[in-house]
Amino acid sequence: MGTISILIFAVFLAVFLGVVAYDLYKSKKTGTHFRIKNCVIGFLMVAPAVLLTFLFILLPMLFSLGYAFTDFNQMRPDEVHFVGFDNFKEIFREIGAGGDMLSALKNTAIFVVGVVPLQILLALGLALFCNRKVKGVAIFKVCFFAPVVISLTVTSYLWVTILSPEADGLLNSFLALFGIPEQDFLSNPDTAMLWIVVISAWQGCGYQMLIFLSGLTNIRSDLYEAARLDGANAWYRFVHITVPGLKSSVLYITITVFIGACRIMVQPMLMIGPYPEGWTLSYYMYMQGTEYSLVGKSSAIALLMTIFIGLVTFIQKKVLGEKKSG
Repeated sequence: MGTISILIFAVFLAVFLGVVAYDLYKSKKTGTHFRIKNCVIGFLMVAPAVLLTFLFILLPMLFSLGYAFTDFNQMRPDEVHFVGFDNFKEIFREIGAGGDMLSALKNTAIFVVGVVPLQILLALGLALFCNRKVKGVAIFKVCFFAPVVISLTVTSYLWVTILSPEADGLLNSFLALFGIPEQDFLSNPDTAMLWIVVISAWQGCGYQMLIFLSGLTNIRSDLYEAARLDGANAWYRFVHITVPGLKSSVLYITITVFIGACRIMVQPMLMIGPYPEGWTLSYYMYMQGTEYSLVGKSSAIALLMTIFIGLVTFIQKKVLGEKKSG
């Protein structure tokens, strides 16, 4: 592994130096005024970021891609064999047999289908609320954005306490006031995933709210004034002015929320526990690579997820992206 890492780094360094040399050559050829000393200093300042990108992003991606076609096991690190597409065949075989992989796939699908529209609609509603010129609206912006800066771990444990089946659980204590018996909201993975959908949408919508707010400020106010003079009601103005004006924001938010939803792991890990019924794809991938030491299979799942997310993102961009005229 060490020799391979050195070889990859040598290729990466050669490419980086080649880019530097080409940039200097192009500048000299086009007659661009520059100083070699300033250029070298500039590239040296960029070098630490490039090195960190290589060590923590590019190198793990390349190793994961290679491991996906091997039987690499952490318990036998010196016995790695190329197995071709065997890992992928096993994954699809497990899905067909209704194994844990299928359960993880269903849980991820439930979360994605639930959280993506819910979080976008919540963010849009909050943005429309905060876009009004009302005194004290800045306080609401801070309150709505506050959950975003809280760690997922802290949030998960907070909601575990709120949804606790014990009598001292906050929600159960409230329900007891109306004579409703204690409920165990997280014992059933199906209902627990619905709670996770709501909690995740609540925590993340504040960030998308700011993006929508930025888009709303770019919509010309005279369009709304002209629509009012023509007798257009609030719904008509929203559909024909606000929504088209937010098209680029909707595209960006839809893609980022979808990608984040596909990678969910922390919430079910802390709120449901290490039970296969509550696994998602990322959680299942994590368990295969750490608990069962099947790094090859875990890498294969990661590769399939990357391909799927990439394809769906491409489709989203084509469907929601700007249409080129002419």
